[in-house]
Amino acid sequence: MRSAQIDRTTAETKISLSLNLDGRGNSEINTGCGFLDHMLTLFAKHGGFDLTVSCEGDLYVDSHHTVEDIGICLGQAFSKALGDKKGICRYGSMLLPMDEALILSAVDLSGRGHLEYGLTLPAAQIGNFDTELTEEFWLAFVRNSACTLHIQQLAGRNTHHIIEGCFKSVARSLRTAVSIDKDFADQIPSTKGVLA
Repeated sequence: MRSAQIDRTTAETKISLSLNLDGRGNSEINTGCGFLDHMLTLFAKHGGFDLTVSCEGDLYVDSHHTVEDIGICLGQAFSKALGDKKGICRYGSMLLPMDEALILSAVDLSGRGHLEYGLTLPAAQIGNFDTELTEEFWLAFVRNSACTLHIQQLAGRNTHHIIEGCFKSVARSLRTAVSIDKDFADQIPSTKGVLA
C-alpha cells in the first residue's frame, strides 16, 4: 500500500495528515476553513485518494498559514507515498469543465518542483478563504512533492467554480500520474534511472 502519515507542528499550525494513493476517495477533513475542507474532500474523491486532514491553525490571523502548511504536508505525503516512483505513469493531464469554468491541468512527477499558475479569480474571498491562497496552496504542494504542475484557466467567471474546477482537474491529473503502468511496473519512468 502506497501511503504516508505526516505530522507537522509549528508556532502557527498543528497538522496531522494521512494519505493512501490507492484508496477509494474516502476523506475526513477538518481544517477550520470550510471552503478548504470542501476542496480537499473533492480532491480526495476525484483522485481516488483516501485522505484525512486535521489542522489547528491561527485562523484569528487569517487562513494563510493553515492553507500553506496543509499544502506542505500534502506534498510531503505524496513524495513519501510514491517512494522511488518505480512503475508509475509519471505524467497526467485533465481538461475539466465546471459549469462555465474550464480548467486544464498537467502534472509531471519529475522530482523538480515547479508551478505554472494561470487562474484569474474575480472574487477576493469565499467564506473565510482568501482566494489568492489557491496559488499559495499549490506552490507549497509542488515544492514539497517535487512535481511540475501547470494549471490554466481556459474559461470561467464564477470564482467558486474556477477554484473547484482547479482542484478536481489536478486531482484527476495526479490520479493518472501516480497510477502504475503494468507494462513497466519494474522500471523508473526516466532515462536517468531516477526521478529526483
